[in-house]
Amino acid sequence: MLHIPTKLTSQGQVSVPAAVRKFLNLTQGSVLVWTEEAGRITVERAVRHSTAEVHEALFAGNPPARAPGKTLSELKQGIRQHMQRKHAGR
Repeated sequence: MLHIPTKLTSQGQVSVPAAVRKFLNLTQGSVLVWTEEAGRITVERAVRHSTAEVHEALFAGNPPARAPGKTLSELKQGIRQHMQRKHAGR
């Protein structure tokens, strides 16, 4: 199986018949994916997915694990320790 993405430009670098452009609702800058399977070539509009959609597809039904929360005093103590380590050699 071979996938070849191409970008439709105003200069006509990719020649696509008007009927196909209209059916796929293609405009300048649209990305097409050409696929070859068993001697047949198909063309379709490339689809973009959000990171939320990708995460849902990969981890469907598994909510993300959350770290236990920290109190304000614990956060301030962590910042204090970090600053002491960062500036210890000066």
